[in-house]
Amino acid sequence: MKKATLGGFLLAATLSLAGCQEEAIKDFGPKAERPLPEKLVQQMKAKGMTRYSPVMFRIFKEEGKFEVWKRKDTGRYDLVTTYDICKISGELGPKFTEGDRQAPEGFYPIRPYQMNPKSSYYLAFDTGFPNAYDRAHGRTGANLMVHGACSSSGCYSMSDEQVAQIYAFARDAFRGGQSEIQLEAFPFRMSAANMARYRNDPNYPFWQMLKEGYDHFEIAKVPPKVDVCEKRYVFNLVAEAGKSFKASEACPAAVQSDSIKVAYSALQESEKSAFSAATSQNLPPPAPSIAGVKEANLVSAWSKARSAGKKVSRLPPSFETAEKQKAEDEVRKALAAAPVPEPKPAAAAESADTSATAESADTSATAETGEPAPAKKKWWKVFGG
Repeated sequence: MKKATLGGFLLAATLSLAGCQEEAIKDFGPKAERPLPEKLVQQMKAKGMTRYSPVMFRIFKEEGKFEVWKRKDTGRYDLVTTYDICKISGELGPKFTEGDRQAPEGFYPIRPYQMNPKSSYYLAFDTGFPNAYDRAHGRTGANLMVHGACSSSGCYSMSDEQVAQIYAFARDAFRGGQSEIQLEAFPFRMSAANMARYRNDPNYPFWQMLKEGYDHFEIAKVPPKVDVCEKRYVFNLVAEAGKSFKASEACPAAVQSDSIKVAYSALQESEKSAFSAATSQNLPPPAPSIAGVKEANLVSAWSKARSAGKKVSRLPPSFETAEKQKAEDEVRKALAAAPVPEPKPAAAAESADTSATAESADTSATAETGEPAPAKKKWWKVFGG
């Protein structure tokens, strides 16, 4: 019995490290066949959409929002509905390493095989982390999901009712012929004001790159074509014949439509002015973010120790608290190494203190009046001379 219990504990511990850990999709069950509410269907119809129109998802961590966009009969996408994310673990910033409890940020294609109708978290789909960009940067982790049950260790967790609807949106789009759904995960709404708020964050260069893709969607209201070359995202580029995009290699010769170039350039001019104006405003303070791979490794070590049953803090550490603790430890060591002065004998110390006090009083009086301090009267001569 003990062996079985221990085995179960170790299995659970191993699973918690990788993420939400789901099985591969096999078949659809009753939960996965729930239709969308009729109210949503009617809203889509009024916007020129059908149940089977292509869909796109957007996530905003700081605001805690999950958006569902669908394609209209005009070819452009429009917002259908927005859900409040129930729980997100970690802080703002990308996922770096397995066990860092970070939810991914970036552009992720969702394909039918990533859907899991038999999830132990009600319903789920795999985000596809790590994608080509993540792999090019050596980022690790697996089974990072959007799922129900409102519980997260590196995933985006929704309520069961919410994930049932999100799942239905994806299921119907796949059945309508969509081959992959674009999931865009951002740290916050990438307005000029928010970019100004986070301009000193260590993740800012990465977020600037994400903003380019964000802006491409804002311009056209069509999910951008996303590729990776030179270890960075590129958007709406078409490689020349015989060329292709490879994540860790030089970008190939490519072209972009003139309409996108012009619209993007105009937007950048507007954003630049708004950014400059925002830097002089009294903006809300930025939310906590992960301090790069060093902090990710720190949290990952905490996760591994916790999974191994070792005694750890209730909450995962941050790089800031770790540095503070290190400084405090160094101060304690320095104090412990410093020589301790020997105490004076009690009688000598008392005599020295009395003498010093009298001398101090005399000196003080001389300094104030320029004359020696008068001799003190005996207590019985105070009255009547």
